[in-house]
Amino acid sequence: MSRYRSKTLTAWIAVIGGTLGLHRFYLKGFGDGLGWLYPLPTLAGLLGLQRFNAFGVDDRLAWMLTPWLGLSISMAMLSAIVHGLTSDADWDARHNPGQPSRKTGWAPVLAVIAALLSGSVALISTIAFSVQKLFELTS
Repeated sequence: MSRYRSKTLTAWIAVIGGTLGLHRFYLKGFGDGLGWLYPLPTLAGLLGLQRFNAFGVDDRLAWMLTPWLGLSISMAMLSAIVHGLTSDADWDARHNPGQPSRKTGWAPVLAVIAALLSGSVALISTIAFSVQKLFELTS
């Protein structure tokens, strides 16, 4: 029998470490190829932030790299929302076949709320930053 995979734990891992693909590794193991792709845009965005600190706001490479961090955060929060809102029956059928179903309660809902707050802030900030830099570039 395979190990039990908790919907609550998956949603919270996605909120806390989703930009590094930790929730995918929890669900599918370290052999998951998509999980290894998650850190790439996160690291690119962090490099952009580091370039802003080092070279100032006129560094064009920082302009291009920084939005990747916001998109990575948004993508991880979307994963947390999807995992947290999956019904218990569907979750157990997909991730815990053959095991008795367990009720999750409010903990995944709280993870979804945290993901909605941080994901929307990250996405709106990324869009605003990108549009501002686009207008600065064309004017």
